[in-house]
Amino acid sequence: MLALMGAQPLIARAAEPQVPVLWDAKERLPKPDLSKLPRLRFLTTTDFPPFNFLDGAGRLSGFHVDLARAICAELGIAEKCQIQALPWAELEGALRKGEGEAIIAGIAATPESRSKYAFSRSYLQFPARFIMPKTKALTEPIFDRLRGKRVGVLAGSAHERMLRAYFDAVQVVPFERPEDLYTELKAGKIDAAFGDGMRFAFWLGGSDAAGCCRFAGGPYLAPEYLGSGMAIATRADDPALAAAFDYALQELSVKGIFAEFYLRYFPVSFF
Repeated sequence: MLALMGAQPLIARAAEPQVPVLWDAKERLPKPDLSKLPRLRFLTTTDFPPFNFLDGAGRLSGFHVDLARAICAELGIAEKCQIQALPWAELEGALRKGEGEAIIAGIAATPESRSKYAFSRSYLQFPARFIMPKTKALTEPIFDRLRGKRVGVLAGSAHERMLRAYFDAVQVVPFERPEDLYTELKAGKIDAAFGDGMRFAFWLGGSDAAGCCRFAGGPYLAPEYLGSGMAIATRADDPALAAAFDYALQELSVKGIFAEFYLRYFPVSFF
């Protein structure tokens, strides 16, 4: 339960949009000298909104695009900064061939991927959340209050495994499709839904939800089920560049710039 409960301090000010803070402001990371770096080209994709996408004018836009530019500015190399969009399947090969210096596209940092890449620290994680009808939404401590409740979850997902492991007193109701889960929640046939906070946030802010529901309890971080979040990947033989990204990301967090980007692209916060 400790992995779950570690996220609970974020709950106290639930009336305000919550911004994930993954950096210790008191930690002093060394400022890198990248003056001799001839170029910093970030590789990303175009088909993962709101992280990266083409806007109405055909320009590459999104959370990752703004973040990459801010990192370059923080490192004092804005004039050397480039961002190139490629199909997902081409990212690894392009980095390996030297066509870019980093990938900012949500590559998961796993034991397997760490053999190919050096990673920055995680800059964004994806908590699990409960959503419930507004008139019945629970607040923490939520564990005992959910006892016996019918909770919908996507069948076979990491969230189903997590729900069964940590909330074994609920009645788990698996669904094959998210659309069916949302329909049953709105109809009151299940008491709550459990799943990916980011996807829930988009649904809650959309027209389909029609203002029916809101987050209840949480957020819950469990890396053993949900992974360690998003990080920037560099070539495995370039850990110094990954460390430079750590410095920039921490500075962006401390200065509130990361929070501005987060609230711009995720107006319904999933934290």
